[in-house]
Amino acid sequence: MENRRVIIIAEAGVNHNGNLEMARRMVIEARRAGADYVKFQTAVPELVISSIAPKAAYQKETTGSEQSQLEMCRAIHLPVSDYAGLAGLCREEGIGFMSTPFDLVSIGVLADLKMDYWKIPSGEVTNLPYLRKIAGYGGRVIMSTGMCEMREVADAVDVLEKGGIPRKDIILLHCNTQYPTPMKDVNLLAMDDLRALGCGGVGYSDHTVGIEVPVAAVALGACVIEKHFTLDKNLPGPDHRASLEPWELAQMVKSIRNIEQALGTKQKHVSDSERPNIEVARKSIVAARDIKKGEVFTEENITVKRPGNGISPMRWDEVIGTVAMRDFDYDSLIAVPQDKG
Repeated sequence: MENRRVIIIAEAGVNHNGNLEMARRMVIEARRAGADYVKFQTAVPELVISSIAPKAAYQKETTGSEQSQLEMCRAIHLPVSDYAGLAGLCREEGIGFMSTPFDLVSIGVLADLKMDYWKIPSGEVTNLPYLRKIAGYGGRVIMSTGMCEMREVADAVDVLEKGGIPRKDIILLHCNTQYPTPMKDVNLLAMDDLRALGCGGVGYSDHTVGIEVPVAAVALGACVIEKHFTLDKNLPGPDHRASLEPWELAQMVKSIRNIEQALGTKQKHVSDSERPNIEVARKSIVAARDIKKGEVFTEENITVKRPGNGISPMRWDEVIGTVAMRDFDYDSLIAVPQDKG
């Protein structure tokens, strides 16, 4: 059975810093890197964040503590009216468009854009009205599960299913929402726990530094990989530091595609590429010295050497004690009657 092609999502997020032209450049860079989708984050900040909501520690570290979380998000979000144009650019460039809605209004805006998948972020897994509204539109769902216990993930899946989205159309992404995620907290094997929910697939949304963890996730069976990218890690903003630059994104895509091929099938067999090496690397039973017709083959007059195109050494016991039907020169391949030698 062949492996399903991994869906690679280049997460532009809000790394355009509220600049539409920068967002458009990110579409092009994601397509050049070979990603399947470029994904943004759609929100009306006032509908998502209250005036008293604090910043996360990593946000204070990257953007300072002078602005509130709401003020920060106002500065880096595009107006919802810009996403139709970005979706159109994606069609022109030949890359899939996705955006994560963070409020009910944004869900309605994105519903009109007919995305292949809804993307539910980790922070909305416990948002019942949000989940119900997405379920009401139908379609396929990719849901991140950072900050979640299994019970919470199971509850969200149940809400989506009861709302009309079959489990087979839901992909769960294991995720840790710390930016960047410490290696000790990645816990890739938790993907096995998510598989137990019986959804359509399990993937991984990565916030570590570098590309080795998402590549490892593919080796462990992830069918979707999501990774933040940026035009420049030194740009101001909360997510740039834990993002890949375009050349790194391209390297990640290449590595994932290589691992896809390397995974192969579950059957152990001789590959076409290595088959010619059987003769070169394996051994056969050969004459350890000149042997005359009529001599008995013994452990003193036969041995095992390359090449491997004669009698297999696995038949050693079968050959020992039989009689040479002709002369054999030193180092020549031994033959016995049933081999028509």
